[in-house]
Amino acid sequence: MRVFVTVILSFLLLAGFQCKKSAVQQGCFKGKLVKKGICMNYTISVVSGNIDTSLVAETWQDPTTGVSYDKAFGLGSPCNFPDMAEGAEFYFTIGAPDQECAVCMAFYPTPDKKLAITVVDGPCD
Repeated sequence: MRVFVTVILSFLLLAGFQCKKSAVQQGCFKGKLVKKGICMNYTISVVSGNIDTSLVAETWQDPTTGVSYDKAFGLGSPCNFPDMAEGAEFYFTIGAPDQECAVCMAFYPTPDKKLAITVVDGPCD
């Protein structure tokens, strides 16, 4: 019986560490809305957090203004992005619920890499 309880406790302990590991990999990041283009064509730059660099443009230059941004990506989840001013900083996680909403078709350039994100309240833990 003791062996059984030990095995079960070991399994639960191991499972607990697995959950924490995946939460860390998922990550929380600090971003900045660097360009608020027409029709939710928004560009966001990662200000802090260890983001996978394959998910963002290392450096992206806005062809309209000539301004360059580091670790930039286009907003891939316009339906759940809150209203905020250009230049605002915020915290986010990668991933967003699938939602449908009306977004106009006018274009403003954004990086080729797009991320669906969820803005979170307060700093990352």
